[in-house]
Amino acid sequence: MFIKILKAKLHGATVTDARIDYTGSIGIDADLMRAVGILPYEAVLVANITNGSRFETYAIETDAGSGRFEVLGAAAHLARRGDKIIVFGFSYCTAEESVKVKPKVLVLDERNRAVPPGGTM
Repeated sequence: MFIKILKAKLHGATVTDARIDYTGSIGIDADLMRAVGILPYEAVLVANITNGSRFETYAIETDAGSGRFEVLGAAAHLARRGDKIIVFGFSYCTAEESVKVKPKVLVLDERNRAVPPGGTM
């Protein structure tokens, strides 16, 4: 049996743009995606801290080092520029494998830069 387990988390990101007239997805700074192991076109869950909505979409890369988090397509009805969000990536594994999983987590500041461990948002 497989279980779904957290593998990656970008916590406290600030939405930099929300565009309804797009085919869908969430654009995320390529450096941040790589840092936590989210792959291009991978399914992600997004939780909007500001308004409580949640949606599933797929991640696409924005320019490395840009700090951009762009909610695109229909999901743009659920997030606006300036909203705080959490992006979760999951993987499937057996219960035995799960004990070895160590999620990669980055806490981000208001400019979508990683906060050093022990730092504050």
